[in-house]
Amino acid sequence: MNWLYLVIAIISEVIGTSALKASEGFSKLYPSLLVMLGYGTAFYFLSLTLRTIPVGIAYAIWSGLGVVLITIVSWILFNQRLDPAGWLGIFLITSGVIVLNLFSKTSVH
Repeated sequence: MNWLYLVIAIISEVIGTSALKASEGFSKLYPSLLVMLGYGTAFYFLSLTLRTIPVGIAYAIWSGLGVVLITIVSWILFNQRLDPAGWLGIFLITSGVIVLNLFSKTSVH
């Protein structure tokens, strides 16, 4: 269940961040409400995750996968492209999350 909570937290954060861009500085009501709902849901489910997954591991996965997903969403919704250095950074973040999960003894499996 804890991994499901973490997935929900990540997806909610990506929704909140996407809506933050669409809210145009909180000047649009519905995207602004979606920001609050997205981040509220994300932090709630992250807090549930922290009952069993160490905070450093959970946050690394949450933020790392969130960066990857928001990059994809930004590309699709807002036509924001990455240059080769950006793709390298995304690859390194993803690699770090994989190393944490496969090789770290502090990760909960």
